[in-house]
Amino acid sequence: MSAVNHFTHGLLTPVLAYVMSCMGSMLGLRLTAQAHATRGGSRVRWLLGAAISIGGTGIWVMHFVAMMGFDVEGTQIRYDVPLTVASALVAIVVVGTGLFLVSYGRGRVLALLGGGLLTGLGVASMHYLGMYAMNMSAHVSYDRVTVAASVAIAVVAATVALWFTLRVKKAVWITLAALVMGVAVAGMHYTGMLAMRVTLHEEPTPVTGADALDFLVPLMTVISLITLTMLLMVILSPSEQELHEDAELAARLELRRRAAEQRRLTYPGPPAQPVPQAPGGQSARAHRR
Repeated sequence: MSAVNHFTHGLLTPVLAYVMSCMGSMLGLRLTAQAHATRGGSRVRWLLGAAISIGGTGIWVMHFVAMMGFDVEGTQIRYDVPLTVASALVAIVVVGTGLFLVSYGRGRVLALLGGGLLTGLGVASMHYLGMYAMNMSAHVSYDRVTVAASVAIAVVAATVALWFTLRVKKAVWITLAALVMGVAVAGMHYTGMLAMRVTLHEEPTPVTGADALDFLVPLMTVISLITLTMLLMVILSPSEQELHEDAELAARLELRRRAAEQRRLTYPGPPAQPVPQAPGGQSARAHRR
């Protein structure tokens, strides 16, 4: 066994990872609230944005930032780029699938539980795929009991998160829900990391792959641009309450229009009086002249 350190930079990486998870979860919950207030293509677009926000920022970026503090004494750690990118796609796809199942399942318990199970297993797969993407001159194994615990946490956390997307609408509840989701995601991550057992090779071997810092600048740039874009979309879009008020106003105007049309058909008014005709076909007025 080798010396494994999960907090090389102290509290910096876990705190930053938790903040990123909360930010992604908060924006994702806001996007799902917007999705539930719309229909058709607009709902699909809002849900896709929520999947990117929760799966990309709230889960995958949180995982990557936390991994910045991971270190194994006696070997370098590098990352397989295709596998790391694949883990990001897995996070976004499974979260998106869960959101669509719950949203179009109309909050039914079976849809919620199925979406939570699928999303939780997907998040756990993303986590262990991201860990598998680490290259080091060592043999890595996992404690099965701890792995099972991390998967259970992932399923429960995913189910609770999907439940939040159906229930929370107001800003204060969205904030509180995001804080809870951040704790759940971070708990799953560090539980999974505790399951890792690392044994250094007797003969050091070359370590291939990209350094963690090679991901940092492009990662933060892309995520920041995507997050800013979605945040502006939410700010500029009408809230659910405003959409509801507009719908009520349109309904009242339609009722008034129909009532006026009904009155016109029911009481058409007296018929127009014909102009009296004088002998010879001229009107009486013309005859008097």
